[in-house]
Amino acid sequence: MAHDGQDPTLSAGSTLPDLLALTGAALAPAEEVLGLATERLRALVTEGERVSGARIEAHQTAAHGLAWLATYVEALRQMQAWAEKLDAEGAFGEVEALIHQIAFGEYLWQIYGGIQMNQGEVVRLQDIGLSQEDMRVLMAEPVMALTQGGNTQAARERLVQLMRERNAEITVGKTGLDEELEMIREQFRRYTLDKIAPHAHDWHLKDALIPMEVIEELSEMGVFGLTIPEEFGGLGLSKASMCVVSEELSRGYIGVGSLGTRSEIAAELVIAGGTPAQKEKWLPGLASGEILPTAVFTEPNTGSDLGSLRTKAQKDDKGDWVLNGNKTWITHAARTHVMTVLARSVPGTDDYRGLSMFLAEKTPGTDEAPFVDPGISGGEIEVLGYRGMKEYTVNFDDFRVAGENLLGGEEGRGFKQLMETFESARIQTAARAIGVAQSALDEGMGYAEDRKQFGKPLVAFPRVASKLAMMAVEIMVARQLTYFSAREKDEGRRCDLEAGMAKLLGARVAWAAADNALQIHGGNGFALEYAISRILCDARILNIFEGAAEIQAQVIARRLLA
Repeated sequence: MAHDGQDPTLSAGSTLPDLLALTGAALAPAEEVLGLATERLRALVTEGERVSGARIEAHQTAAHGLAWLATYVEALRQMQAWAEKLDAEGAFGEVEALIHQIAFGEYLWQIYGGIQMNQGEVVRLQDIGLSQEDMRVLMAEPVMALTQGGNTQAARERLVQLMRERNAEITVGKTGLDEELEMIREQFRRYTLDKIAPHAHDWHLKDALIPMEVIEELSEMGVFGLTIPEEFGGLGLSKASMCVVSEELSRGYIGVGSLGTRSEIAAELVIAGGTPAQKEKWLPGLASGEILPTAVFTEPNTGSDLGSLRTKAQKDDKGDWVLNGNKTWITHAARTHVMTVLARSVPGTDDYRGLSMFLAEKTPGTDEAPFVDPGISGGEIEVLGYRGMKEYTVNFDDFRVAGENLLGGEEGRGFKQLMETFESARIQTAARAIGVAQSALDEGMGYAEDRKQFGKPLVAFPRVASKLAMMAVEIMVARQLTYFSAREKDEGRRCDLEAGMAKLLGARVAWAAADNALQIHGGNGFALEYAISRILCDARILNIFEGAAEIQAQVIARRLLA
């Protein structure tokens, strides 16, 4: 692995099995620190026999720091599992080894010295209640070797050299997925390059809806029925396949990659909570793309506090429901056929126990006239990025919903039904984040190769190379954490913790990749004509929707401490 007279490996003469043994041995100290931090924080936030929500809030920085620490430790576990799997298959080559050692070197250093929750917030182990003595566990030899020799300038430069030599590859490094899933990736990568990438920036600049032709093509490719069971007209594929499809479509344009999310959430709601008649009615149409859904949950003054929703649903003398209230941040509301609406139907309640879920049918509208049915109105919310489907306010004024369209036929179960979709939604969002990050790497690498300064391409400068290398490394880390959560979901295991971690990390990785790729572009990155300006705007939303980063960290912490 020699490069320009320097050896990017951890030590002269080291081998790949040595590297895997070293990274494997470094996991135990990291896990021990996580265990200590969890115990210390639990003692701080426990009141009597129970963990206190008020005390978690009082120690919010520590709680969120614990969530990030646990995310880092799980990410390293999954990187080790990925490396060992590839090694067993004889597929763990130089690119993969460099990614692996850089990831361990960087994340172990951050665990010791401070984890970057975002650009302005670093959480350190002492913030979670650990003393210098507690941290001595990280002085273990494998950790010291990796922090000193894992993420070096030589390793990063060598990785970028290999990336330049293999620029035709779909991903930087083997993903560890099976051949069938990689064939799906290749199919959607080809489609994206042909039908999405050439037009994405124009759609963004014009703030245009994604053409119906694209939606019809995605329908034919099975995108909307990817994970819906075959008995209801879907393909019955795994959540891992959904991750791959979402990655590659979002790599072209996050708006296209997010079209499937609407159907994923609606189908999950019906599969988990619908009556047999509702499954027969809705799932085939969702799977085929003939029924386009939208999720109508958020309200102007509630944000993430869904338990305090105020939109009301009242039963009339015919057994139908009448909706009144205001919703906001409703994606793709105009062209859809059905809205999954969370509303308060149980009188006298003011928390989540009074909420019910409705499958509210509507007539598709257009860009010019988004809402055409009686009792519904609203308007477009102009946004920086995440365009293509558009965001809307939606107002219900005696809007009627058929009695049979109360999800599950039972009131007061709406919040629970929604919670059952959160795992899939967050896995899918993590996959979209990976696609956006990969898109940023594509743009950054291409520009760094083409742009010449001081007689050589930008990629030849060490700090530019380092930015590109860290993008590639962190994309792989986020990818392995996301695939792990998808496998857990496919195997029927509870994975809200893992899905939350994947979303939390993936969103940060996407923003960092977009920000660094724009920096590589210099002033040109700030010009609207360059695609990286769009990617930066698109990346920013990932830390907000499907659970803002702060809410996500709070949820992870509560699960860890419970």
